[in-house]
Amino acid sequence: MFSRRTRILLAVLVVASLTFVILDLRGGQGPFATGRTVVSNVLGGLERGAATVFSPITGAGSWWSSMRDQADQIDTLGAENEALRTELNILRNDKARAAALDGLLRVASVGQYRFVPAEVIAIGPAQDFSWTVTIDAGRNDGIEQDMSVINGAGLVGRILKTTADTSTVVLIVDQGSAVGGRVAGTEEIGIAAGTGSQDSLEFELLDPLADVRVGDAIVTFGSKSGRPYAPGLPVGEVVEVEGTSGQLTRVARVRPFADMSQLSILGVVTKPPREDPRDSVLPRSDNLSIVPSPAPLGGDDAAPTDEGSASPATTQVPEEETAAVPVESGNP
Repeated sequence: MFSRRTRILLAVLVVASLTFVILDLRGGQGPFATGRTVVSNVLGGLERGAATVFSPITGAGSWWSSMRDQADQIDTLGAENEALRTELNILRNDKARAAALDGLLRVASVGQYRFVPAEVIAIGPAQDFSWTVTIDAGRNDGIEQDMSVINGAGLVGRILKTTADTSTVVLIVDQGSAVGGRVAGTEEIGIAAGTGSQDSLEFELLDPLADVRVGDAIVTFGSKSGRPYAPGLPVGEVVEVEGTSGQLTRVARVRPFADMSQLSILGVVTKPPREDPRDSVLPRSDNLSIVPSPAPLGGDDAAPTDEGSASPATTQVPEEETAAVPVESGNP
C-alpha cells in the first residue's frame, strides 16, 4: 500500500514526535522550550494590546447600561427628595397655623371675646392707607366695618371695608391709625399712633406728669360698643421714652406685640366681652413690668366696685385658664 520510502518517513516522524514529547515531559528544558516561551510572550503581549485597544468598544454596552441605571436611580431619589421637602413644608405650615390658632383661642378665652377666624390672603395698600391686609371672611360671616382684628399676640388692626366674602384690615402701624390705650397697672392713658414702620408705634401720654417706663405694657381702653377697638386687647411694649416727667409732651415708642410681618391666622372680634378684661389678656413675659393695682378695701372677697370692671388685683393670665371660647362660624 505504501512505498518503502513512505514507511521510512512516517517512522522517522513518529520517532521524532515521541522524542520531543519525552523531552518536554522531563521538565520543559528541551530544545524548543526557549522558542515556545518567546512565542508565548509575543502572543501574550499581542493579546494584552488588543484587549487595551478594543476593551472600550467591547465594554461600551455594559457602560451605557450602568449609566442609564444610575441616571434612573438619581431621578428616583430626586423625586423622593422633592416629595419629602414638600411634606416637610406642609408640616411646618400646619404647625405654624396650629400655633397661631392656639394663641388666638387663648386671647379669646381669657378676654371672653366673640370672634370669627380668618386667614390673610393678600397684603397691600388700600384707599389712603399703606399698611393693610385682606382676609378671607366678609359680610357673609358676620363681619362689619370698624371691628377689632386680633391674633394670638394681641391687637392687629380694625376692619376698614368688607365685601361678601373678604375684608380689608388696616393695621395699627399704619400712619393713619390711632388707638386709645392705657399703661397696664398704672392706668395712665394716651394715644398709640402708627408710624408707618412695622415694629413701631408712638404712644403720647395725655398727662405729662404720668409715670411710664421701658417695659410697660399698653392695652386698649376700649371704644363705645367695642368699635373700632374692644377693651383689654394687648397693644405693645414700651421700648423707649422721650422727654421727662413734667414736660409738655411725653412720647413713648412702643413695639407691637403682634408681628406685622408674619400675619396668618387672625380673628375678627364681633362682640366685645361684657366686662373689661383689664390686663388679664397680656402675654406672660418676664420683660413686661406690670404693676398690679391695689386690691379693694374689705379683703380678697370684696366684689368689683363698678360694672364692667374685673378685679384689679389680678393682672396676669393663669396657665390653667380653661374658659369656653366663643367662636363664630368663618374661614379658619
